[in-house]
Amino acid sequence: MNTLNKNKKIGIKKGHRGMSIGIVGLPNVGKSTLFNALTNVAVPAENYPFCTIEPNIGIVKVSDNRLNKISEIVNPKEIVPAVIKFVDIAGLVEGASKGEGLGNKFLANIREVDAIVHVVRFFKDDNVIHVSNRINPGDDIETIETELGLKDLETIEKRLLSIRKTIRTVKKDDLVHIENRLLEKMQVAIEDGACARDLEYSEDEIKIIRELGLLSLKPIVYLFNTKDLLVDIDEMKLQAGVGETEVAIKMDVKLESELTEMGSEEQKLFMKEFGVDETGLEKLSQVCYNLLGLQSFFTAGEKEVKAWTINVGETAPEAAGRIHGDFESKFICAEVVSYNDFINCKGWAEARNQGKVRLEGKSYVMSDGDVIVFRHGA
Repeated sequence: MNTLNKNKKIGIKKGHRGMSIGIVGLPNVGKSTLFNALTNVAVPAENYPFCTIEPNIGIVKVSDNRLNKISEIVNPKEIVPAVIKFVDIAGLVEGASKGEGLGNKFLANIREVDAIVHVVRFFKDDNVIHVSNRINPGDDIETIETELGLKDLETIEKRLLSIRKTIRTVKKDDLVHIENRLLEKMQVAIEDGACARDLEYSEDEIKIIRELGLLSLKPIVYLFNTKDLLVDIDEMKLQAGVGETEVAIKMDVKLESELTEMGSEEQKLFMKEFGVDETGLEKLSQVCYNLLGLQSFFTAGEKEVKAWTINVGETAPEAAGRIHGDFESKFICAEVVSYNDFINCKGWAEARNQGKVRLEGKSYVMSDGDVIVFRHGA
């Protein structure tokens, strides 16, 4: 089984206004039930393979209590959270890379997302059909990852054929040679059972990779769908053959779906009874956010308090560009206060009085939770 790429996260492209997460897995593992719970929108979740054909799409708030704390101080007319687009994708079966089942449609849909939530069935239920008529998390994971790898191998081989027609006519330091070496390295690795995300990449290679749209390069969260939440997550990872460094969470998807149908007070009482301070769905949104190397900054005014999504490492002008393209090109400076200082000072006025508001220039690298006002030219 692969290990999570520990190198620089490829992240979302500059200019992205959010991110999209594909919910994948074999038929009848709980994908559509999870989607229903995430979006609280009724989509089909009947008990038969290929119920989900066209991908259902839902926009889901990223759980972040900091947004509420800022809003309590500012009292804005509107609160706008960061969001994730979740895509419920048709169930995949063995042979999908060759078009079996709804394979071609599945693989085309997954190519468009930034990351994957791979729902893995750990629960037993005689009333819910398993496509292979047995519960084996390790085999289920292997089936999907094999199909993703086979499709990537097809993509790589086609690209190599195209490159080799022209490579002799370009200089050895040209990017085409870098791409050729990269693809050959990836071809060998995938043939040996690895995933694209297992390998180390240079900055030039990362630029090339982004254009390939490889499926096994997608960052993955393994979501173990279980009715027994007392089982240790490391024990479950071992049973599923998932590496220690990979991202995995456990969830009773059916229970989460039922929680979303409760009123807010009933839900709070239920969570208090079981000693939890956040739902599995809230945890999932944060895990997905972190997986892609994302963080939030906040704008806070009387009109609205809003969380904005950026890549870790972006500068103040780049963050300004998330709000409006002209803000980046005409950036002058930024007034910045940390989240904790903003809360402790109970807003902008006292933060300025205490000297907690900093004036930052074009080289400033954003920190998670910055509360900020951008100054820019007309």
